[in-house]
Amino acid sequence: MAAPRESVSLLFKLYCLAVMTLMAAAYTIALRYTRTSDKELYFSSTAVCITEVIKLLLSVGILAKETGSLDRFKASLRENVLRSPKELMKLSVPSLVYAVQNNMAFLALSNLDAAVYQVTYQLKIPCTALCTVLMLNRTLSKLQWISVFMLCGGVTLVQWKPAQATKIVVEQNPLLGFGAIAIAVLCSGFAVLASVGGLYTSVVVKYTDNIMKGFSAAAAIVLSTISSVMLFGLQITLTFALGTLLVCVSIYLYGLPRQDTTSIQQGEIASKERVIGV
Repeated sequence: MAAPRESVSLLFKLYCLAVMTLMAAAYTIALRYTRTSDKELYFSSTAVCITEVIKLLLSVGILAKETGSLDRFKASLRENVLRSPKELMKLSVPSLVYAVQNNMAFLALSNLDAAVYQVTYQLKIPCTALCTVLMLNRTLSKLQWISVFMLCGGVTLVQWKPAQATKIVVEQNPLLGFGAIAIAVLCSGFAVLASVGGLYTSVVVKYTDNIMKGFSAAAAIVLSTISSVMLFGLQITLTFALGTLLVCVSIYLYGLPRQDTTSIQQGEIASKERVIGV
């Protein structure tokens, strides 16, 4: 049985939702903006490395605060790092996957608009779903399967005739961008099975539910689209709008709680027993 989710106030959940949405949208827009600059581009590997160093420093700071003293801090590092080489080797696998995923995000946003990227990247949901079914022997409800196919259909519409930006003129390769997203999606689907990435994501997973996370993803798509229209002059096509709508609806449907079939079956059995007893 899964551990009960901690009870927190609605205001805190809304705060987590707002921050997660803004972070997702701002990251995509900022990355796209920096990758379409007329100036000499920076190395994506450098940016990824700096990001991981910052997360490492934040993690060390959080650990130091939780341990409360220098001696306990050193003991924790010695026990969990120096004396656990096997665990470090296991963590190196998702770490490598995340490194590839993050570099593919830079490549994709160098060749695709932020809104198109944000919508297409939601393919990580069906990819993760298939990984859980094939590798963890999990089952999906009929509604979840419908939402998976709906999401794929929505992304197909978006990619069928992608929206184009008019305020920026940069040389880009949409096919290369989509290929980069495909690799990032595969990495994301596998990495989710290995570990939960990101410091803030762990807070969101702990205190919010699937519906709120799905709403946040849909809201991030809307914000990215609006920002792309304002900053890059994105021209919205009918296929892009329909595809985006399908993706947003499918994310919401996929996150809906599954019906408790166990209690229903027990209720049906009890009803039959009462009928037989009569």
